Amino acid sequence: MRTALLQSSGRPGSVVENLKVLDEAAARAAEAGAGLLIAPELFLTGYAIGADVHRLAEPADGDSADEVAEIAGRHGLAVVYGYPERAADSGPVHNSAQLISADGTRLANYRKTHLYGCFEQEWFTPGDEPVVQAELNGLRVGLMICYDVEFPENVRAHALAGTDLLVVPTAQMHPFHFVAESVVPVRAFENQMYVAYVNRAGKEGEFEFVGLSTLAGPDGGARARAGRAEELVLGDVDPVFLAASRETNPYLKDRCPRLYGSLV
Repeated sequence: MRTALLQSSGRPGSVVENLKVLDEAAARAAEAGAGLLIAPELFLTGYAIGADVHRLAEPADGDSADEVAEIAGRHGLAVVYGYPERAADSGPVHNSAQLISADGTRLANYRKTHLYGCFEQEWFTPGDEPVVQAELNGLRVGLMICYDVEFPENVRAHALAGTDLLVVPTAQMHPFHFVAESVVPVRAFENQMYVAYVNRAGKEGEFEFVGLSTLAGPDGGARARAGRAEELVLGDVDPVFLAASRETNPYLKDRCPRLYGSLV
């Protein structure tokens, strides 16, 4: 499955403009043969918008979800996007990512479980479901957000649940470029899966995002990697190669769970 990584910070504070950016990217991705387009963490609203996160938060089935479903249907590809999710009227707000299929069906919604720093901990409530998956074009796709992927237990839980492609919308900032360059490819290799790590780019408020969006394969190699500026990059997720790699690298078969009790 050809996968498009939209490295962009969009237009912080404007849902309408960000939906336009997503629509334009979907058109380009579809023209290039992509079956999936992935946007960064909190793409719908912007990341560094403070209290506006609560004002702009929507339910998973809100108006913006309907707009994204129309974009997906119009261009014939699935879309993953990050957004602030209001769980209920006047309820908690989660840092979420949602997968919508090419026919507009809401397939999966994930709430970030590991909140990074004072900023996220002030404005969001963490989720409590570590593994969220859906079937897409013959692949089992899992969702995670940014800091979550830096916890090896999180990614291993997806591997044990059979995730083929782990999609990670992110807002990785300076100076943590090594996460995209080193950690993400290692996560893909040690768990024998593809990992799509899709970042914001440029300065936003007090943050400077490092870009470097990456689609890493189960061999630890980068199938696609962006630079530091806004761009759309594409790479292929190959289930045949994934099956062969899992046969050659039997990490999951060779585990000794009886030795790992101290981890929890």
